[in-house]
Amino acid sequence: MKVILVVDDDATNLRTLGELLRPDYRVRLGGSGEDALRIARSEPRPDLILLDVMMPAMDGYEVLRRLQADEATRGIPVILVTALHDDDSEQRGFELGAADFIHKPIRAAVTLSRIRAHIDAKAARDSLQRKAQHMARRAEQGEQQLESTRQQLLQSERMASIGQLSAGIAHEINNPVGFVASNLAALERYLDDLFAIADACAADAPMPVEQRLAELRSLMRRLEYDYLKQDVLDLLAESREGVERVRQIVADMKGLAHAGSSRWQWADLHEGLDSTLNIARNEFKHHCTLVKHYGDLPHIHCIPSQLNQVFMNLVVNAAQAIEGSGEITVTTERVDEATIRVSVADTGKGISPEGLSHLFEPFYTTKPVGQGTGLGLTLSREIIERHRGRITVSSELDKGTVFALTLPIDPLAGAEEGAAAESQA
Repeated sequence: MKVILVVDDDATNLRTLGELLRPDYRVRLGGSGEDALRIARSEPRPDLILLDVMMPAMDGYEVLRRLQADEATRGIPVILVTALHDDDSEQRGFELGAADFIHKPIRAAVTLSRIRAHIDAKAARDSLQRKAQHMARRAEQGEQQLESTRQQLLQSERMASIGQLSAGIAHEINNPVGFVASNLAALERYLDDLFAIADACAADAPMPVEQRLAELRSLMRRLEYDYLKQDVLDLLAESREGVERVRQIVADMKGLAHAGSSRWQWADLHEGLDSTLNIARNEFKHHCTLVKHYGDLPHIHCIPSQLNQVFMNLVVNAAQAIEGSGEITVTTERVDEATIRVSVADTGKGISPEGLSHLFEPFYTTKPVGQGTGLGLTLSREIIERHRGRITVSSELDKGTVFALTLPIDPLAGAEEGAAAESQA
């Protein structure tokens, strides 16, 4: 049952309105402005307030002003009840937020009709608000689910890229691991020889010093001490280089495959490019010459792992587009104070005009089955657009293709400025 608060300093008026409303509504009564404010903020919250204008201490206008200033009571419709009939009084009431006026003496039919109209209107508003809140929650849940699906798809594409490169990555790791193992075997033999020389120096042999020095020198020549001493240093340096090579590959793979890819940060794009080229190296090193033209770039605000995924897609595509031998050129440049550009060019077979028109469509691929998901360029465009940039492609059959990524240095700052401009407009 709907709740109506009736406020009047006259007990007779309270009783009359109470009797009129009780058959259809739950009625709460207040004899002053203070009562009105207290009851309006308590439970059960009234669905409508009938408020007398002329009351001592605090009149109806002041009560209405305070009700409208309180977020908890602002949505309750207030009908002012007054014996005044002048336009100024009504105008003042409407300006303060009154929903309607009822003039004394009270006419039952008019009063009930107006109350019913405002109760129904409030019920409709409350219903719309509940539906709007429900739809907002559903939209938020849908957006979260969409973002979760997008992240899973992006992660799957990352892992698919690494899976396609796994043989080359294994080769890149096995090479340094192989020569480090070989170096350790050589170092083991060298240590045996060094220990033999050390033991000969430490031996307590009863012979003249000159004879003992002569035997030690003979042993050192036989064991090639001078060569051994230099080669040990070379083997250690080469082994350190091999271990660092493996460490770098593992670090680059971790950066590419990392699932927590939604954190914005300031990053050096050249580091991302170098780590990507390091992982993909086996894809192009045997048949492509890599040329890097790095400009002077500032750090940019981005999600590094996602941009690295784009670089990986473009570099691998470039390598696979080159049949025989060719060249891959990676160029970076600053376009203006707010923008940078990264381009990946190849001298491969190029893309037909028909292929260009479908290039960014999901699951479209010209590669043989098993060599591509058809999502690489689709996700690449989505990532670049998320960074408020754009990706363009130009290609000529039998001459090559150029992919260009244009990115703002701080895309989030641009978004904030745009939102501020819209709010001011």
